[in-house]
Amino acid sequence: MTVQVMTPAIAQVPAEQRLLLEGVSWQQYELLLATLGDDFPALRLSYLEGSLEIMTTSPLHEELKSTIRMLLEAFFQTFRIRYHCIGSATFRKMAKQRGLEPDECYCLGQKKDFPDLAIEIVLTSGLVDKLEIYRGLGVKEVWVWEAGQFRINHLREDGYEQLSSSELLPNCDIQLLASYVKPEEQFDAVMAFREQLRSLQ
Repeated sequence: MTVQVMTPAIAQVPAEQRLLLEGVSWQQYELLLATLGDDFPALRLSYLEGSLEIMTTSPLHEELKSTIRMLLEAFFQTFRIRYHCIGSATFRKMAKQRGLEPDECYCLGQKKDFPDLAIEIVLTSGLVDKLEIYRGLGVKEVWVWEAGQFRINHLREDGYEQLSSSELLPNCDIQLLASYVKPEEQFDAVMAFREQLRSLQ
């Protein structure tokens, strides 16, 4: 088993670090999940065919994901789109040798075994290909928040295609949503976004 440690690429983001373990078996991955349980909510484990990335999240990471969650749920509620929020639950498929915890995720309509939409916050470069993990899990859309904007990835037969708008939520103005991602003023941003959405109805 080999180990690679990556220090944060952005100095302003404290406490976000990544560790890569190679040659990890599926049984070892499941044992780690069982051992850690819910006791370490700031850890994210991403497993792809023997490679295991362990990441610690930073306060800014958590603020961003919480802000995006509140904004998205304001959108769902305003337009009465049924959803089931699953948060950062672990999703895995032994047959595909893949597993991870999204930053946030949703089933649209009703609860399903795997989410339709996953949200990923990127502040530092990852050590495994999370989109490849999501592809193996069959997640329809992955929204990646990076450098102040969303990248929308929609699952096709041969992998993810990057789009300018969501096919799952075609009425969601992605640029408008991004303009309200202000973690330093969460409450005001969410309330202002709700008002903006009401004016569009």
